[in-house]
Amino acid sequence: MSIKACVFDAYGTLFDVTAAAREAAADPAFPELADKWQTLAALWRDKQLNYTWLRAVTGDHTDFWQVTGDGLDWALEATGLHGNPDLRERLLQLYWSLSAFAEVPEMLQRLRAAGLQTAILSNGSPDMLNGAVSSAGLSGQFDAVLSVQDVGIFKPSGKVYQLVETVLGAKPNEVIFVSSNGWDASCATSFGFETVWVNRTGLPMDRLSGKPKHILSDLKELPELVAERNDA
Repeated sequence: MSIKACVFDAYGTLFDVTAAAREAAADPAFPELADKWQTLAALWRDKQLNYTWLRAVTGDHTDFWQVTGDGLDWALEATGLHGNPDLRERLLQLYWSLSAFAEVPEMLQRLRAAGLQTAILSNGSPDMLNGAVSSAGLSGQFDAVLSVQDVGIFKPSGKVYQLVETVLGAKPNEVIFVSSNGWDASCATSFGFETVWVNRTGLPMDRLSGKPKHILSDLKELPELVAERNDA
């Protein structure tokens, strides 16, 4: 079966989730971040994801922006950076307009030139995703921007992955799903997608039943991978 659509996770896959802390650390107004921004960024991301999983398991769904703020508050306290409302506000402001990884614009253009549908499937709220797409200069590069808000539960619920067929009309075996989150790629494999894990930091594979079919270090080679897959 030929691949008809490439569907991307957003945060960490297309958009650099460390950019907010890194850019805030470069601001002279926040010298306390200089030696702590990397730790803050990692803790923020970990807690943000942990809260989505816990809310999915307990049925306590909320907007991803709430989860993002809650994760930041925990990370700020854990790093001793809490108590500065200006810093918190600046970090959240920057998260709203995360930069895309350098290879993303050309990669998307090449996929679309090859006649493939492109879409985002993300935990992010519609407003967050639209803001990120616009600020990164990627408007017009997606056939759909799909949010878990439409089904009221976070990944890796199968209800989220089902949105792809519902909206794009592409069957799971006609889709390549791309994520930088190993757990996301693994669970999407179990759902039935052909998957690409973008392992930017050389992490070990998650011990889950589904295994991503392809592993890349970035997104540069994705158009070639899809072309070879369809020519096979």
